[in-house]
Amino acid sequence: MTDREDIDMLAAEYVLGTLDPDMRRLVDERRTNEAELNAAIADWEKRLSPLNAHYRDEMPSRDLFPGIRARIEGARIERERVQADNIVEIDLLKRKLARWRIGTFATGALAASLMVAVLVSDFAAPVSDRQFVAVFHRDDTQPAFVMSIDLETRAVIIRPVSATLPEGKTYQLWIASDQLGPAPKSLGLLESASAPTTRSLGEFDPALLRNATFGISLEPEGGSPTGRPTGPAVHGRLIPVEH
Repeated sequence: MTDREDIDMLAAEYVLGTLDPDMRRLVDERRTNEAELNAAIADWEKRLSPLNAHYRDEMPSRDLFPGIRARIEGARIERERVQADNIVEIDLLKRKLARWRIGTFATGALAASLMVAVLVSDFAAPVSDRQFVAVFHRDDTQPAFVMSIDLETRAVIIRPVSATLPEGKTYQLWIASDQLGPAPKSLGLLESASAPTTRSLGEFDPALLRNATFGISLEPEGGSPTGRPTGPAVHGRLIPVEH
């Protein structure tokens, strides 16, 4: 990808809220000194702002945040007790906190961004015929992966966001389209759950890719033994990136 494409993808992930805290702080520092990055972030914020029309404002109840603080404090005490028995459930607490933040509607814009793949059908014709992105997430959890694709070159980058890889497992990329038949077609294994994977889809027609559904499933090492997804999967469809 070009430097411009890297900056645009970083800006998209920043606005979607898929960067980890350290990377987000780094982008905050960079955008004050890099006019191109700051402009790309502003463009993405403007582009996604219509999503807020799908939500109505709602005033949180007066006891909402005290209740959250009380639950967090209770969770901290419980965690200390559990740690004494060497049983720590930090990941569960993080997921609960994420759901609480979404439930307040104070972060409605972020929640709307994470629902881009679901709401894309509500939009008008594509605003770009080359650069696209797909967000893979399940329910109200953080995205597991973000995929970018250039339909002109058919170059693909899959970036892990919150995905973790159990021992003895691997992630496998799939594509589904009526033109390819009733079964999903494997696009290969992801190289890592902590680093981007690149792929070339030069054998596919751009129009097919534009309307296809993509999926990432958890499979045994070496990939699916059946030629079809066998484990839990997340799905996404392409949405255009405006330049």
